[in-house]
Amino acid sequence: MSARQPGKVGASWFTLFTLAWLAIWTVQLTPLQLLIPLQLDTPDDAAGWVSGVVSSGLVLAIGGVAGVIAAPLAGGLSDRTRGRWGRRRPWALGGVWLGTASLTAIAFASGPWGVGLAWVGVSVGVAVASAAFTALIADQLTTQRGTASAAVSSSQALGIVVGVGVIVLLELGVVVGYLALAGFLAVVGTVAALLLPDPPARAEVAVAREPRTIRERLAALRDRDFAWLLAGRLTVNIGNALGTGLLLFFLLYGLHRDAATAEDELLLLILVYTLFVVASSIVSGRISDRTGRRLPFVVWPAVIQGLASIILVVAPSLTSAMIAAALLGVGYGAYMSVSLALGTDLLPRAEDHARDLGFVNVSASLGQLIGPLLGAGLVALVGGFWLLFLVGGILSIIGGFMAYAIRVRDRDRTTSAV
Repeated sequence: MSARQPGKVGASWFTLFTLAWLAIWTVQLTPLQLLIPLQLDTPDDAAGWVSGVVSSGLVLAIGGVAGVIAAPLAGGLSDRTRGRWGRRRPWALGGVWLGTASLTAIAFASGPWGVGLAWVGVSVGVAVASAAFTALIADQLTTQRGTASAAVSSSQALGIVVGVGVIVLLELGVVVGYLALAGFLAVVGTVAALLLPDPPARAEVAVAREPRTIRERLAALRDRDFAWLLAGRLTVNIGNALGTGLLLFFLLYGLHRDAATAEDELLLLILVYTLFVVASSIVSGRISDRTGRRLPFVVWPAVIQGLASIILVVAPSLTSAMIAAALLGVGYGAYMSVSLALGTDLLPRAEDHARDLGFVNVSASLGQLIGPLLGAGLVALVGGFWLLFLVGGILSIIGGFMAYAIRVRDRDRTTSAV
């Protein structure tokens, strides 16, 4: 396959890219939203249901830490990988297969320790594959980065629906649910990794093969604008995780639903959330590509997300949860698609695309793992959910306004910064 300059791609590229991310998000978020809480729920435990919430938070946090470490490491190694299989493809395939094996293992795990160990494998596999697939945006695109980032964000919302919807509607159960996720990732992830183009590194990034110091490898984190972007994505994702990560427990113990009703209502909330995430991410991503303006689509959607969480503080009910789900979808969809596109615009070193985009992914993943852990503590502190949603709303708003600290404003009007 011959080398080519980054440019435009067609519908087949976007189809494969979107399917890859649909598989990644489905196997990552379905256990988080449904299967792991069901595995670790303790309604009859002597310590009460709170112990199940805490166990779930700890398991998700431990797995998330592993993924946070794995993503930039895998990205950096893929930047330096050379061979007939390409730079990104070996890591995409390795991550997919590790995730598949770990999902099979977690299906038969029991207790927090067993589930936690298997979840580490899932998290690492997903992180490695994500780093490889995300790098394709910077490697191969210039004027379509917002659209590609929207594909990533919309797939995140659709992934929850696909996973939770299939398991709930078909009543698959925990074990069969995990095995279905494993099969989905194995097939779709492998096909996408093999068929998506993976052109060799351009001549000007050959320096990536030269040895460098740790300080040089972490140079991106010292870039002021890039660091503010990462901090904002981290904060907004903590806010999002606080608003969405413990919804099943909120329905069970905040609104006092029985298990079957809670699962059905969770699916309904996810459907509403997904509809607005997909619409918002696609529209905002395309508008930001056409106008070259990123910051407004980063700041104000985060504020909308924050206000949505506060609705659940003021009026905790299924109706308000539906309204909040819609607003959360609008805010999070726009924020995630455009902030990822902004991240590709701010990449400081062309030879380190995958590693630095690994940091961009980690900023979101770290927020999603801190959220459930912090949320479990907040729930345990007050014995309810109001503080969880209040803190989530405040952090979302703060994280959005962090984008205004990015001082090089003309960077958000070009897609040629790298």
